[in-house]
Amino acid sequence: MYKKYIEQLEEAGKIRNLKDRSIHCYKNYVSYFLNYTSKCPKELTCQDVRDFLLAKKDSGLKSTTLNLYNSALHFFYRNVLHILWDDTIVPRMIIEQKLPAVLTSDEIDRLLEAVDDIKYRAMFATMYASGMRVSEVIHLHYNDISRTNMQIHVRDTKNRMDRYTILSQRCLDLLTEYWFAKGRPRGILFPNQFTGSYLSVGTLEKVMRRAVCSVCNAPRSDGRSETSWCKGWIHFHSPYMGI
Repeated sequence: MYKKYIEQLEEAGKIRNLKDRSIHCYKNYVSYFLNYTSKCPKELTCQDVRDFLLAKKDSGLKSTTLNLYNSALHFFYRNVLHILWDDTIVPRMIIEQKLPAVLTSDEIDRLLEAVDDIKYRAMFATMYASGMRVSEVIHLHYNDISRTNMQIHVRDTKNRMDRYTILSQRCLDLLTEYWFAKGRPRGILFPNQFTGSYLSVGTLEKVMRRAVCSVCNAPRSDGRSETSWCKGWIHFHSPYMGI
């Protein structure tokens, strides 16, 4: 019923040069909304979006996710349906800004030691030492690592702007150990061992969660919950620790 609209949404995303991941998310959010309303898209209004978001909020959906729906539907209304969007009817929700739990140097070491594969251990150390996202570290190339300047060239960032970030000696040593152990890759620094292409974000996140689960039952002197420790592993990076 809505296939042609989803195809038009995908085309609109491509002509705007949105990332494939963004287009995929937009398609999922819009498809869910259309099936929820069961209305002809041409009959939709901003009030329909408002009612939908309020219902999702009442069901317990977080503000961050609701704002993702907002962005996807705003794009859909404007670029596919050509319906005027009213921010007074569908405002973006205020998001609470909370600092992630800060892990200690010992906790970081224990988490890294829980990762058996040198490749993933090197990737996680690079993320924490250099403040890189998962999507950024999987796209690193050999030539992005500068031993001379002790920095990393980060490409394919979230906002499509290249940047440089720090490279600690300890992180460089681990990257060097990995590089020799895995046959000195010259192209993609962390290739998929089966296809030779980039690893998926999901693959790295799965290994990350496994590492967290393997150590999160260890005793913590400060009484923090397992949840806070897990969030610290996922969100926190610390250049000052010299990783």
